[in-house]
Amino acid sequence: MPILKPATVSPGAPQQHKQPSRKGKKAWRKNVDVTEIQEGLEVVRDEVIKGGVIAEKDSADLFTVDIAGDAAIQKKQLKGSKPLKADEILAQRSAVPAVSMRKRPGEDKTTDGVTKEKRQRTSYVSHKELTRLRNIADGRQEKVVEVTEASYDPWDVQRDIEEQKQDPRFSFLEKKKKKVAPATLKEKPISMAASGKSIPAVQRPEGGYSYNPVFTEYEERLTAEGMRELEAEQKRLAAAEAERIRQEASAKSAAEAEAAERRAEMSEWEEDSAWEGLESGAEDVRLNAKRPERKTQVQRNKIKRRKEEERKAKMAAEIKKKDEQAAQVKQLAKEAAEKEQARALARIKDDSDGEGDDLELRRRKLGKIALPEKDLELVLPDELQESLRLLKPEGNLLKDRYRSLLVRGKVEARRPISFAKKRKVKATEKWTHKDFMLH
Repeated sequence: MPILKPATVSPGAPQQHKQPSRKGKKAWRKNVDVTEIQEGLEVVRDEVIKGGVIAEKDSADLFTVDIAGDAAIQKKQLKGSKPLKADEILAQRSAVPAVSMRKRPGEDKTTDGVTKEKRQRTSYVSHKELTRLRNIADGRQEKVVEVTEASYDPWDVQRDIEEQKQDPRFSFLEKKKKKVAPATLKEKPISMAASGKSIPAVQRPEGGYSYNPVFTEYEERLTAEGMRELEAEQKRLAAAEAERIRQEASAKSAAEAEAAERRAEMSEWEEDSAWEGLESGAEDVRLNAKRPERKTQVQRNKIKRRKEEERKAKMAAEIKKKDEQAAQVKQLAKEAAEKEQARALARIKDDSDGEGDDLELRRRKLGKIALPEKDLELVLPDELQESLRLLKPEGNLLKDRYRSLLVRGKVEARRPISFAKKRKVKATEKWTHKDFMLH
């Protein structure tokens, strides 16, 4: 292979001694400089002689990884250091072997002359126990003890209270009722939409709600929102005018009442008083008035029969009225059930047709508090941006989520309590500087 020389060394010119002409092929081949090729071939021959061409060998044949390290370096580093005491203790090993744990055969025979006391063998099975185990194995066991788990907790305080209530001495105590879930918990929540359709938790916005909408969709939505706001403003002005008329009428009626009261007071002063002398009606009473006569027994019986007939007629009228009311209640209940069934079918049909809209809500709300109005999510034409960098995000996810729960009938609307009664906290300072002793 050719050897590359440094760039600083310029190659020598081809030898052209006594060259009459370079036009022939023979003269050109003869005078070409092949020194670099010959030097490269010499280097390759030397590498082949020493073991092979280096460029053709793998890295594993040329290099080795030293894993063990140099032992001379470790000795050099630990030359002046003292070994640990724990290493010295562990390094001390006795030449005497350890005592074997195996029991030697001559241990029982070798004694020191002192008689040991006899002990009962623990591995011994008595004849009675052996007979019982044989009967159990043969299936002739007379009594079988069944192990059952405890059905109650002996440390349960509630169980003791229930036992006391079951005791006739505590019969006057009221029995504890079990907690029963209300039937409405399994029912589907009532949607607050005017159409009665179920409202999804997260509604899919239309094209007009986009920050970069299509002109036609944006124009339709802008017109619809403008008409809605115009109708709301007209209703507000009509209500204000009606309130003004009512106040004027009340003020006029109050003024007329005051004028009538003044006229009455003036008439009392102008007319002569009739209380100059005390008038009495005793002069008109005739002393020879005829006293009422006593009723006979026939008259009393007649009056009694008439009263009894009136009482029976009144009772019959009341019974007839109650029967008519009961029949009317049954008819109303039947009609209500039919209406509810028709409404349920219509709701199912509407649910299958599509989703509800939370813009128009039903009049009868869930609770006494009115539902909050939906925010006007509309960007005016002059507020539309052409770049996302200039875009200003709007809306509140927490507020939208809360209103979604209210509209779907999951939660009842409540009024926030601003000034709720809080617990009283009394802050005191410990006088630890007074806790001292005189020595």
